[in-house]
Amino acid sequence: MRKHLAPVTAEPTAADLAAIESEWPLIAAELDVLDAEITMFYAEDHGGPTALDWRRLRRAEARVTRAAAELAAGIAGPYRAA
Repeated sequence: MRKHLAPVTAEPTAADLAAIESEWPLIAAELDVLDAEITMFYAEDHGGPTALDWRRLRRAEARVTRAAAELAAGIAGPYRAA
């Protein structure tokens, strides 16, 4: 049986872009955590992570927590998702 799929639009709508914009602080914070984690993995090959590596990871995780709280409260970014 063949299922009918919704047509794919070629471009994001203004509402889609506004939603991405409002979530961008959280996305950027999550990318910072990923970057810090990758640094930690590579540090294992060079004697282990340093205190600075651990501090960078903790700060990145704290930024994710703050950004998620702001997004949940509806105060993140210049736009609010409708």
